[in-house]
Amino acid sequence: MKTGKKMLNAVKIAGSIVLTLGIVIFLYGFFVSDYSAITGIGIGTIMGAVFIFLMGVFFVATEEVLEKFSKPKILK
Repeated sequence: MKTGKKMLNAVKIAGSIVLTLGIVIFLYGFFVSDYSAITGIGIGTIMGAVFIFLMGVFFVATEEVLEKFSKPKILK
């Protein structure tokens, strides 16, 4: 459980940094720049941040399930 919390915090911090960067790039491309490619890069960065967070949550959940079912059962 301790490693799950550490990994979840790391994923949360990394995802929020990438999400903030993506939002800034998107807003710059949408309102300031004349190049539409920058807007697409911002959208892609936002999608990448969501993907990073979801994969991290999936790994933590998988680790919890594996720990739960890998305990040896005592036969009586």
